[in-house]
Amino acid sequence: QVQVMESGGGLVQPGGSLRLSCTASGSIFRMSWYRQAPGKSRELVAGIRATGNTNYADSVKDRFTVSIDNDKKTMYLQMNSLKPEDTAVYYCYLLPYIGGVGYWGQGTQVTVSS
Repeated sequence: QVQVMESGGGLVQPGGSLRLSCTASGSIFRMSWYRQAPGKSRELVAGIRATGNTNYADSVKDRFTVSIDNDKKTMYLQMNSLKPEDTAVYYCYLLPYIGGVGYWGQGTQVTVSS
């Protein structure tokens, strides 16, 4: 059974940093971070292929960095210069194969507030 588990969320002041981790079991073609703020739809934050190719939402470019350790089957999201509007539940999404079924983690809360 495929498992996807996030960690690293918490409360941070504006301008601060956090690092999220997502560990998956099984194969990895692509992993992504999504977030969902209260009353809003879920949105893509950043994604990375096992090859290292990345993409980012415009709202987080130059502040967030996504990376992957294929040996540990773990994806990271380094979040710097955090803003209150980054407050959301952050979800990890795993796509083990092209065209295959994807899997979601349970989510981790990130709150940016003074």
